[in-house]
Amino acid sequence: MPVQFETFRTIIESNTRFVLTTHVNPDGDGLGTEVALAVYLQRQGKQATILNYSATPDNYSFLAQLHPILQFDPSKHAEIIENAEVIIILDTNQLDRLVTMKPVLLSSQAIKICIDHHLEPGEFADLFILDESSTSTGEIVYRLMSYLTGRSIDRETAISLYTAIMTDTGSFRYPKTDPETHKIIAHLIQTGADPVAIYEHVYERGSVNRVRLLGLALANMQMTHDGKIAYLVLTREMFDVTDTSEVDAEAFVPYTLTIDRVQIGLMFSETNGIVKISFRSKGDIWINELAKEFGGNGHKNAAGARIPHVQLNEIVSQVLEHAGSYII
Repeated sequence: MPVQFETFRTIIESNTRFVLTTHVNPDGDGLGTEVALAVYLQRQGKQATILNYSATPDNYSFLAQLHPILQFDPSKHAEIIENAEVIIILDTNQLDRLVTMKPVLLSSQAIKICIDHHLEPGEFADLFILDESSTSTGEIVYRLMSYLTGRSIDRETAISLYTAIMTDTGSFRYPKTDPETHKIIAHLIQTGADPVAIYEHVYERGSVNRVRLLGLALANMQMTHDGKIAYLVLTREMFDVTDTSEVDAEAFVPYTLTIDRVQIGLMFSETNGIVKISFRSKGDIWINELAKEFGGNGHKNAAGARIPHVQLNEIVSQVLEHAGSYII
């Protein structure tokens, strides 16, 4: 994408005040790419502010040590967005996923840049840097920064981008992972990313309550459609009794696909008047098409949706009914 990369360079060189943001309930890909670009911008003498709708999950707090990550407060931060010259939206191509930040962002006169790897982008940015074939937004940002710096990646950037790519590839086991991905990872390790430390930060520092929530979820896993669909249901009561939140359940849905013959895995999380649905599939099942039926989207084998004002049991029944038509 040399044309888009060169346009990005021109925008960077011509402006000073930057805001970076990512989707609600940010993951390693969104947070890692925000930090990587913010560090780069700061080293170019720019003002780079990371503002997210959601708080940063505890297991990604190590990224906030590389560059501050602020949770959006309209009374404190709306002016920062209004005064920004450039706003960079990472790891999402739908402004609805910025929640209450959306209207403030739309009213800003700043140049808007979207960097993402998801399907079907909305039309809101002045510059789109998109690649649906990439494993992650981290992989796109790696190529962008390599173009801008001649592959001169510093340690902080390496840590951030390794986190982004590792988390969005399921620790390098999802279908899009290829030799080029591993070449990128090798370069990031050579530059200072510590695979053991980063994995421990993200996956091995959870609370005991998170493990108890996982136990409840797995104990109540259900099978349907002749064992080809497995699903988890996390009720508000389960979160309350374990003193956890939906962030703690972020990595639970892949367990559904570890069962022999399962083609589709689903997880329903009931939180604060919203049911969050995580969709996963194997092989040639375009699970994002199922997610789209319920207002969501994502990738071929991984997608999500958030549905407000709905009864948990009703939406579970509806999704399972529709999911049956996707079984091969």
